[in-house]
Amino acid sequence: MIQADVDLQPYNTLAIAARAAHFAQVENLDQLREALEFARRKKLPILPLGGGSNIVLTGNFPGLVIHLDNPGLEVREQGERTLVTAGAGENWHQLVMATVDRGLGGLENLALIPGRIGAAPIQNIGAYGVELRDSFSSLEALHIATGEMHSFSASDCEFGYRDSVFKGRARDQYIITSVSLELHGEWHPRVDYPALQQYFREQQIDSSGLTPRAVAEAVIAVRNSKLPDPAQIPNAGSFFKNPIIDGDLYRELKKAHPDLVAYEVGERWKLAAGWLIDRAGWRGKRQGAVGVHERQALVLVNPGHGAGAEVTGLAQEIAADIHAKYGVELEPEPRFYP
Repeated sequence: MIQADVDLQPYNTLAIAARAAHFAQVENLDQLREALEFARRKKLPILPLGGGSNIVLTGNFPGLVIHLDNPGLEVREQGERTLVTAGAGENWHQLVMATVDRGLGGLENLALIPGRIGAAPIQNIGAYGVELRDSFSSLEALHIATGEMHSFSASDCEFGYRDSVFKGRARDQYIITSVSLELHGEWHPRVDYPALQQYFREQQIDSSGLTPRAVAEAVIAVRNSKLPDPAQIPNAGSFFKNPIIDGDLYRELKKAHPDLVAYEVGERWKLAAGWLIDRAGWRGKRQGAVGVHERQALVLVNPGHGAGAEVTGLAQEIAADIHAKYGVELEPEPRFYP
């Protein structure tokens, strides 16, 4: 089950060439425990890997890469709600479409997000006004140090904007094995996002009679019009979080840039990172093997299959430029390894 010196380029959507000293593809809990025992005996660092859509490999990984490929999908009706439980290795988009096929609403705004379901709670994935936590019920995770299984509720996960306990105090301590989502029979579409409203107007679709499938199809169309397919142009989706700033800085920026794109979040403001990067002149720029996508400035691409150092170098240049021009800190969404 354990392979040595494995090429990781096929396992990350940025198509970065890097190698794993050891590699294990696991399809069930027993195999996962065997892989972890191997790592313990050899005293190896561990990298759990799903779809590889939210990582940047900055070099070869000296330990054990555990590729989670455990399938499984269970749908249970429980009165007014439907509980959907999926193995961590299930493809996220396919899960969304499976719920849509059943006429279930709640996940449709998250259609076409790349990756697998095991990584979704870590990032608290979100799009078009909806986040994973809106439908989250619980998850099961294996504690790496003890091998024990733990159940996490929504409050246990400490969800935030593209954040969770698994990026904070529980970082690198657990491997998520399954996720349960709760979808309710009474469903109301959430389509107030400008891009979705524009799509419905252009397609002359009455947004008052929408179904979950209609919303999912709109989301897919909008995403396809703006975002590159990683299979065609290697990328990791949105590379930077939308920064949240205080009111004083917002008013200062708004005065200097009247067309600034921002959303009120309590007493603070969330800026559109893509707008900042675009206005700073980065959209469509190429730098060696890497670059910024020509249609979406928030997406860094790797068409030349460059090394991780090229990706991180470009990201650092962009972040430094945005800070110099706007006084705003940009934080990357993907995690860098090793």
